[in-house]
Amino acid sequence: MAESIDEQFVETVGAMVSPTPGRSPAPTAPVREGSALTAARCLELFDAQLGSRHLDLAARELRARGQGYYTIGSAGHESNAAVAGALRPTDPALLHYRSGAFFLERARQVGGEAGLHDALRDVLLGVVAAAADPISGGRHKVFGREDLAVIPQTSTVASHLPRAVGVAFALGRVPRLGVVPRWPVDSVVVCSFGDASANHSTAVGAINTAANTAFRGLPMPLLLVCEDNGLGISVPTPPGWVEAAYSGRAGLEYLAVDGADLAGTFDAARYAAGRVRGRRRPVFLHLRTVRLMGHAGSDVESAYRTPAEIGADERRDPLSAAARLLVESGLLTPAEVLDRYRLMRSRVRALADEVAGEPRLLTAAAVTAPLAPPDPGAVAAAVDSVRRSSSGAEELVEPAASLTVAQAINRALGDILAHCREALVFGEDVGRKGGVYGVTRGLAARFGAARVFDTVLDEQAILGLAAGAGLSGLLPIAEIQYLAYLHNAEDQIRGEAATLAFFSDGRYRNPMVVRVAAYGYQKGFGGHFHNDDAVAVLRDIPGIVVASPARPDDAAAMLHTCTAAARASGAVCVVLEPIARYHTRDLYEPGDGQWSAPYPPASSHVPIGRGRTYGSGRDLTIATFGNGLFLSLRAARRLQRRGVEARVLDLRWLIPLPVEDLLREASATGRVLVADETRRSGGVSEGVLAALVDHGFAGAMDRVASADSFVPLGDAARLVLLSEDEIVDAAEALVRR
Repeated sequence: MAESIDEQFVETVGAMVSPTPGRSPAPTAPVREGSALTAARCLELFDAQLGSRHLDLAARELRARGQGYYTIGSAGHESNAAVAGALRPTDPALLHYRSGAFFLERARQVGGEAGLHDALRDVLLGVVAAAADPISGGRHKVFGREDLAVIPQTSTVASHLPRAVGVAFALGRVPRLGVVPRWPVDSVVVCSFGDASANHSTAVGAINTAANTAFRGLPMPLLLVCEDNGLGISVPTPPGWVEAAYSGRAGLEYLAVDGADLAGTFDAARYAAGRVRGRRRPVFLHLRTVRLMGHAGSDVESAYRTPAEIGADERRDPLSAAARLLVESGLLTPAEVLDRYRLMRSRVRALADEVAGEPRLLTAAAVTAPLAPPDPGAVAAAVDSVRRSSSGAEELVEPAASLTVAQAINRALGDILAHCREALVFGEDVGRKGGVYGVTRGLAARFGAARVFDTVLDEQAILGLAAGAGLSGLLPIAEIQYLAYLHNAEDQIRGEAATLAFFSDGRYRNPMVVRVAAYGYQKGFGGHFHNDDAVAVLRDIPGIVVASPARPDDAAAMLHTCTAAARASGAVCVVLEPIARYHTRDLYEPGDGQWSAPYPPASSHVPIGRGRTYGSGRDLTIATFGNGLFLSLRAARRLQRRGVEARVLDLRWLIPLPVEDLLREASATGRVLVADETRRSGGVSEGVLAALVDHGFAGAMDRVASADSFVPLGDAARLVLLSEDEIVDAAEALVRR
């Protein structure tokens, strides 16, 4: 197939007939009557198209020689060069993996012929997974470069759209907050994707969020480019479906163009970009393309497409159509087109041979370098830079009062908003209502709707907004209303937020803090969707920070630490807040007030990965977190009355675990009981015990955990959740060994 489209192009151009001599247009003249595309710009776009085509052919050749690893190409989509040509090179771009010609044209816009040459080499370095790849450092083939405002995406299936919506949203917020913009404030955010991706729930939700935002009169400068080749690998998109699904929608302007028409595509993209830039409202540009050479090098297209179907697409090759435009305009002769084509082939092949021997990543340390944890010194300095206010959120708490967890978080959020002008707090019901549990009460009234606001009811949209806002220079603090709701959208953390630094070698980061109302034990309210103890989906994501505060003072201080880590190191932080402890004041008896605590002083800091020990018992160490701390402290007092002296270690951080503190406290007693409120399978206790074993702890170990079950409604929840009695019984049994 690779040879087929090569030969087809040569034969098609060879059969073209030049017009009457002397018709060659001036460089500044339209390449076609009525078009804004000049002759000079048409030649530049054609060079980007040629470069993209030959990159695809070279990638197949490198793979055949065992020197290349990526063969998903852009052949048939080369008209996206005209989309790039219609935009400014400072407009942020989140690109489909078939937007190769866009990337090359963007590089040419910035660096001229030398820029195009460098971009050709950069793409090939990615294809061979060379460590010298200037964007991912050999970790993946991506289109991305900071100086081109191209934000790297991997082989995305719509998962980048929520982030694109977030970047566009942030463009409207940055000037209102007085934050230095990463991109010009009148930028257009362009996001390209395929027709199959347009059916994905992530895309549907993101586009709905963009339209909803515009419908409410808020700025949403987003150009959505659907590169519709009619196929999702082997599954055809019904003709007319994309238009039927996305035209005529409130808050979203729809525009379609034939991608085989280079001048028409340029004019349509220029019009669409002007509409977005001027009106700050989203436009859906439906670019009808074809897919040539199959989905990837391993794809046998003949297994699911007829020769007639394949041949029809080849005859719609946008490269041939562009060549025809050049010939019919008198700009080039057929022979000159072929000379240009062959010159680009030689140029790309020479670059491919040059990069094929480049060194690859050779050590695990080199691969994982962008995933390094936040620098403790930088985080501590960032905490110190935020001077806590004296009154936080007056509506919820008196300044000098002993606080609950909810009140401490509320006050911490107030301090962060007061002292970090780039901070935003958002989620479902966090604004006027102040949160389902009152945690954000009063913040919207105090800081305004530009900084504390409600979102659509879509967790993917919330997390995508956070990722895009952080990338744009803001400090997003997003709320997920319940842990069970996070699972609807966890790929926005796993596949998008957490991978950005990895696939850009640390050049791009999206600092963000995600607050999650988590765990079980609510009384008189709940069921599975409001009481969830599944955290395994977070604990295996490389590079993120997961905090699990239990006490009010820790909740405030750890939130400050997480926002500092986001600001100082671009960290992606998730804070799991124990719902059942939001309003708890008493620990042992009614009225003792021993679960509440004063707001921590301004100098307070909880280093990431450090635990907190209660007591100094010599018989047993109970390692726990969250609601487990509440249960374990109560259990420790009962054990003391039975002659067993236990100390309790609050892990506080689930990623990274406080291994140093765990080993110290374990060695102090020689016995460790892990009290884990998450599930026995896939829960936190597995990691804690593994850490003890890995570091050579030879003492006695055991664990108690919640059952491998969803949390039922009502009193039945007590049958599957970890209990205080279970901790006491297991502790006594361990001590008797």
